[in-house]
Amino acid sequence: MVSAFYGWPARQLRVIAITGTNGKTTTACFVNEILKQTGYKTAMFTTAVIEIGGKSNINDLNATVASTGRMQRFFRAAKRAKVDYVVLEITSHALDQHKLDTVPIEVAVMTNLTQDHLDYHHTMEEYAAAKGKLFANEPHFIVLNRDDEWFDFFDKYQASSQKITYGTHEEAEARIDYVKLYKKGSDVRLVMDHQTQLELATALPGQFNVYNLAAATSVAYVLGIKLEDIVEGAANLEAVPGRMESVGKGLSFEVIVDYAHTPDALEKLLEAARAVTKGRVILVFGATGDRDRSKRPIMGQIAARLADRLFVTDEENYTEDAAQIRDEVMQGIEEAKGGAKATEIADRREAIKKALSIAKKGDTILVTGLGHEKYRITDGERIPWNDADVIRELLDE
Repeated sequence: MVSAFYGWPARQLRVIAITGTNGKTTTACFVNEILKQTGYKTAMFTTAVIEIGGKSNINDLNATVASTGRMQRFFRAAKRAKVDYVVLEITSHALDQHKLDTVPIEVAVMTNLTQDHLDYHHTMEEYAAAKGKLFANEPHFIVLNRDDEWFDFFDKYQASSQKITYGTHEEAEARIDYVKLYKKGSDVRLVMDHQTQLELATALPGQFNVYNLAAATSVAYVLGIKLEDIVEGAANLEAVPGRMESVGKGLSFEVIVDYAHTPDALEKLLEAARAVTKGRVILVFGATGDRDRSKRPIMGQIAARLADRLFVTDEENYTEDAAQIRDEVMQGIEEAKGGAKATEIADRREAIKKALSIAKKGDTILVTGLGHEKYRITDGERIPWNDADVIRELLDE
């Protein structure tokens, strides 16, 4: 009924939909830049950024997929702007709640599936089934991560035109053949269809971003985009708000803000930081309230194993007891015998300030969990907050 009210705007659009636990936003941004490099006019709706016809704004809705009405207004605006492609980030909640059932999907992309949202889905099988709804109606193209643990589950879905896989697996049609990681990016070689070599460079660091780039390249490849445009478009993406975002200039140490809020995302971020950090990796993190409690001690264990110094602080408690959330994170840290290097500071600003005060030359500070967000939900109240802005204020004091 809502779609009909707005005139079924999505029916005239070519929609690329990206789902998965981690990497959706960055993959969408890579796809968007490649399409624009090719000369296409685009619209994009992600957790971090909303863009129509080149006009971009930070998503301050605290939601990846907005209400059905808000999304239909977005599609109507995209249609009126005469865009060629719409790039969407789609969550399991949105799929399970049928928010985008009236939207025809041309390309459906799966990044990965790891533990998250079990407060809602209860089991990984139910979580996977919700994601699977994106692929169930035979989109023209399906793009899958060949290295993902849940690949076989999603591989059962059929594309009406073509399915392509990416990863390091020898059977991947977009095979990651070579990677050189740097502090400020990566060089990547992909072998397409087991024959064509594609040399890519990205300003986004980390092995996980190599996979995001490979996913986006696979999308562009099945759409028939020229290889030179794929290379140029990928290089055009200089940063994604709140995703491995470097904050502060002229410092002897690095300060990075990242949205990592799942065990897998936190682990990959810490591994990426360790690979390029000469000094210590200092982590400021917490966990979200009214969400999957089981992942809190797991994240504590990961942090204790991979970070040199830990500051456990509040993130967004929503309506849950903030002290209880921190206790559950600390439980995992203690289980991993990391208590000696962990400090609990409830006030997030004070925790960041303390991390900055102890940083030395060659260290990397990671501030995780909120990423690009402009607000925090604390005790049920929406409070203005942005990690990067707070860090800049503290550095200027």
